[in-house]
Amino acid sequence: MSFNRSVLLPFQIYEQARATFAKSIADLAQRSENIMVLNSAGVMPLLRSLLLDPVQSIQTSAALAIGRLANFSESIAESVVQNDIISQLIYSLSNQNRFYKKSSCYVLRAVAKHSAQLAEDIVRSGALPPLIHNLSDLDYQVKEAAAWSLGYIAKHNKELASQVVEAGAIENLILCLQEPEVSLKRAVVQTLSYISDHSDELAEKIAHSGIDIISHYLNYNDNQLRRNICLLLGNIAKHSLDLSLLVWNSLKDPKILLGSLMDPDQIIKRNTAFCICEIVNKDQQNAQKFVDIHGLGVLVDFIANVRGEPRRYGINALGFIAAHDEKLAEAAIDAQAVTYLKDALESETSPEIKGAACYALGQIGKHAPKHAGKVAEQQVLGLMLYNVNITREGDDLNKKARTALQKIILNCRDLKTLEPLIKIAPPDILCDILEQFRKYLKDDKDFKRDFVSGGLKYLQELKCDKNCTKEVSDAIDRINENFSQEVINMYSPSYGEKLISDWEKQNPVD
Repeated sequence: MSFNRSVLLPFQIYEQARATFAKSIADLAQRSENIMVLNSAGVMPLLRSLLLDPVQSIQTSAALAIGRLANFSESIAESVVQNDIISQLIYSLSNQNRFYKKSSCYVLRAVAKHSAQLAEDIVRSGALPPLIHNLSDLDYQVKEAAAWSLGYIAKHNKELASQVVEAGAIENLILCLQEPEVSLKRAVVQTLSYISDHSDELAEKIAHSGIDIISHYLNYNDNQLRRNICLLLGNIAKHSLDLSLLVWNSLKDPKILLGSLMDPDQIIKRNTAFCICEIVNKDQQNAQKFVDIHGLGVLVDFIANVRGEPRRYGINALGFIAAHDEKLAEAAIDAQAVTYLKDALESETSPEIKGAACYALGQIGKHAPKHAGKVAEQQVLGLMLYNVNITREGDDLNKKARTALQKIILNCRDLKTLEPLIKIAPPDILCDILEQFRKYLKDDKDFKRDFVSGGLKYLQELKCDKNCTKEVSDAIDRINENFSQEVINMYSPSYGEKLISDWEKQNPVD
């Protein structure tokens, strides 16, 4: 017996050393400052050999270490592929215990997350069938790990997401969503969101497989899950009118969206606003239904009280609602929307949010003179012109501000509101302003009298400026037709010089 012990002792020491090595590397790989040192020391081939170890705990520790290393950088993830580790992990997904399955899924997730090419390498290695098979595992943590891996493969592009779907993932994911474990639900919903983001075809397959089940969890008592659900519903709704209707009709009580919009959690707010955006954007009936559940007041209150990216989604939703018809635009005005859109133009620093505010104001003011007048009287046109003047032509904010201004100006009959813009408007917008003066100046005698010493005088000075464009000059000529030649001469910059010249001609010096 003593002889047998002495023979087995080296094997026991060797096994203990392998176990200690694998666990130590896994522990060291938790700290980012150790990763590059480990990789430079050539740890990857050593870990690969331990994936074939007869002791399952050593295999699991080795896989966990590889996952932590691969998670750190794309170059290390590429070395996992180059060392032919993926095929060994995929084989083990069907043949090992739950701990090793979880670690293997983690490695696949860590590699796939870095690039579409690495995700494609994993797919080509045959990972999809065993991953989807593991969605039916008895252990919920294995299901969760498999769901995350599929999500990180699918998120990169439509082609990869389509391969995940064609392999039969959606039905299994919907079944997993109905499991009691919250962490599994989170992983499933995030993966479905990645898939639905790419195309209407993929989103439609998800919707038809379980939109009612997905919407059921919108009011679940878990913030992270609700964040993911709101995002998933928005990603489905954004692709088409039919899908937006499916999302809306899946809500047993649409007012649940209003509750989510007022939730204390900022990400729930943001994702809910995004979802509402995509629902009301597609169809006037959807927008009207949202207004009918008193959603407009809640949406305006949301815009008034949030800042940053969530506010942008709320502003866009407001603009989409107002765009459909003049009654919805008037409802937005009555809800004090213009006041808070003006605040966004004044207080936000993000060009995207300012651009969204310009868009929404344009949609509110485009329908009729009364709408344009209500917008203009809030003194927002000057703010939009300021953003036109400080941004480069072609920038998104510049384009949205110009478009919105033109929509409002061409409907606005309040010349008193438009007059201050004459001095700061660029030529194309100035021509639109002057066109409104040409149309309505003759009918407003009181304003016409006050206009002479202000706007009219400036226009005569502008016409004499060498930088005045032909279009602006012609527009000024059309304005001048509303006044006598004597009045025009009086306010012309050259008129004083002409009087002096004429006097000198009539009174020559001896």
